[in-house]
Amino acid sequence: MSTVATPVAPRSRSLRQVLRAYLSLIKPRVVEQLLITTIPAMLLAQRGVPSLWLVLCTLVGGTMAAGSANALNCVIDADIDSVMKRTSKRPLVRDQISRTHALVFAVSLGVASFVVLWTTTNLLAAVFAVATILFYVLVYTMVLKRRTAQNIIWGGAAGCMPVVIGWSAVTGTIHWPALVMFGVIFFWTPPHTWALAMKYREDYERAGVPMLPVVAEASHVSRQIVIFSWVMVLWSLLLVPAASWIYLLLAVLGGGWFLVGAHRLHSGVLRGEEVRPMRLFHLSNSYLMAVFVGLAVDSVIGWPVFGWPF
Repeated sequence: MSTVATPVAPRSRSLRQVLRAYLSLIKPRVVEQLLITTIPAMLLAQRGVPSLWLVLCTLVGGTMAAGSANALNCVIDADIDSVMKRTSKRPLVRDQISRTHALVFAVSLGVASFVVLWTTTNLLAAVFAVATILFYVLVYTMVLKRRTAQNIIWGGAAGCMPVVIGWSAVTGTIHWPALVMFGVIFFWTPPHTWALAMKYREDYERAGVPMLPVVAEASHVSRQIVIFSWVMVLWSLLLVPAASWIYLLLAVLGGGWFLVGAHRLHSGVLRGEEVRPMRLFHLSNSYLMAVFVGLAVDSVIGWPVFGWPF
């Protein structure tokens, strides 16, 4: 007498596991960095503390926009993530979320970000948020990332937009300090990302992503890191006319600290030593936080060196 085996139903995931998977999809660490730059931009625009309700709504809308862009990136780059050790635990790679559900989630977040920012701040901030999502997905993820070593230089512009969104949420316009803050992050992004890519060079090479450390000699990469670092530090000083000695001190000390790290990396590469690019990667995070936190404090309690210029 034969018996027919009863198929075992796959184990269902708990609500907590599902929520954790969706949270991972929006890349919280990336969102955290974006928020660190948004608040100082709002404080500088106000030259003080804006309405806490305005700050909260801007952060919520900005988080939704960043989460939408990151989730769409995960959907499009699922094939890349599956062959890279650094990204092999992302929810789409591990089949924790279907691509269809992830796509719906990402688009819904993007729509919600526009609605939240438009109804609680202004239309300009909402439009900037949507433009950021579209640029990150259509220009960086779908065009630049897989085709050129210049990918992160131009694609990184999406990561600069939170300061513009924060400024416009307060003022309804854009003035030159917002563009200077944009530039600081723009020039910061290549050294930050190339240091990471030096560490995970084999990952990017295996995935077919032409990051600069994949297609160029290490000495060329470290030289470019030094160049962008100098431009970043010098560019950051353009904010001094809108700030006080607090920002000036942190920009100079923090910039010098970062330049020392960049030159040490380059010198080590030239001498053929085994370098640790992740030191510069972590240093870059600390630098950005120090400069923007300093700007936030300056905006509240400092006095402009040359008078409020706008």
